[in-house]
Amino acid sequence: MIAYPFVGPFLRARAAKGKEDHARRGERYGYASVNRPLGPVVWLHAASVGESLAIMPLIERIEGFDVSIVLTTGTVTSAAIAEERLSPQTHHQYVPLDMQRAITRFLDHWRPDLAIFAESEIWPTTIRELAKRNVPQILVNARMSDRSNRRWQQRTALAEAVFGQLAQVIAQSETDAQRFRDLGAPWVTVAGNLKTDVELPPANPKELAALRAQIGLRPSWVAASTHDGEEVCVADTHRMLALHEPNVLTVIVPRHPERSAQIAADLAAQGLRVTTRSSREPITNETQVFLGDTIGEMALYLGLSRIVFMGKSLKAEGGQNPFEPARAGVAILSGRYVQNFREAYENLLKAGGARLVRDEKMLAGHVLHLFRNENDLKAMQQAGYETVNAMAGAVETTVHALDAYIMPLRLKSGLERLRSTAPDFDTREGDDRPPVQLAGQ
Repeated sequence: MIAYPFVGPFLRARAAKGKEDHARRGERYGYASVNRPLGPVVWLHAASVGESLAIMPLIERIEGFDVSIVLTTGTVTSAAIAEERLSPQTHHQYVPLDMQRAITRFLDHWRPDLAIFAESEIWPTTIRELAKRNVPQILVNARMSDRSNRRWQQRTALAEAVFGQLAQVIAQSETDAQRFRDLGAPWVTVAGNLKTDVELPPANPKELAALRAQIGLRPSWVAASTHDGEEVCVADTHRMLALHEPNVLTVIVPRHPERSAQIAADLAAQGLRVTTRSSREPITNETQVFLGDTIGEMALYLGLSRIVFMGKSLKAEGGQNPFEPARAGVAILSGRYVQNFREAYENLLKAGGARLVRDEKMLAGHVLHLFRNENDLKAMQQAGYETVNAMAGAVETTVHALDAYIMPLRLKSGLERLRSTAPDFDTREGDDRPPVQLAGQ
């Protein structure tokens, strides 16, 4: 509780940077902005955009069981996606701070029957408060990064106290599963990565056709989900490519669109001519970089080239989701720091559906090679598509693993619906029918 008074200034500072929704700040303190629905409620939490998209198919399956959902996320961009995609059966709230007052307030209002957290969201106070209320807690699409694993291994007593409260962990890979077992999780299974089953919302065909017409026959490549510092690398790669392909167009899609203005200014300071998607200005022959600074249009950007570099892998670490570009039939390049998608990249590399680079020079070399070698490009596209399709099925496996927890809620929902619709018979007065005669009377 010592930190509670300091949370307000912290959230205000984040709101000033566009990282918090000032109008809904109360939700971070556990104040609900909507009423709790009748019947059983499942609390699902996904930290950000990637996790939110990954559990959308899972949400749809749970909704099919006539169970209401409260989905919490922690970022403005994930909230926008939730607003766009969720049905009325699921209510979005910003995740409450992992502080007892906020968590207690949240749980008192929503009274969840089941709590499901995505990937690596481990909050000790939240877990403790849910355990006090005997609410089953499940971690789905679970992963344990190398760094997190090292940190938890240094605090084994705390790890056992935290992970021992989880009713089940449904891991992405056997490596992740074993790490959770070692840290004290009592029941761990493997289902694969939910992101393999996610279909990108299709691009607007008219807008995609218009942008393709503006690009024409120019060679183009996409740098997607880039993080701070990687746009500089991409700019350097662009200049190296331009020595051999003077008309090359580079498409940059930053992981956090709110950084767009700064990125555009930095690129312009380097002498590059930039056009932003948000401005709706056309791509001209003078445009060198097209900055994709909108939310929910990844399919559009991937449709502008057959080559993509996935960010958070050169200057930042962890890697980014390769499933979306692979399913879109795009050849994948990445830096070497892809720990968060280790199994996916191992499969893609083995099949020839992806290639890793160590720096800007190597990235430029691979892009140029694919520009000029159609057969290699097509082989990478096909291998990536087939590899990811072969890895699909995690949603079905996860739903099956959750069945023991969802089925009681489904029955509870049905019973409550029957009670609410059953006629209210009162035979205490005015019933002149003869009494039922039982055998032996």
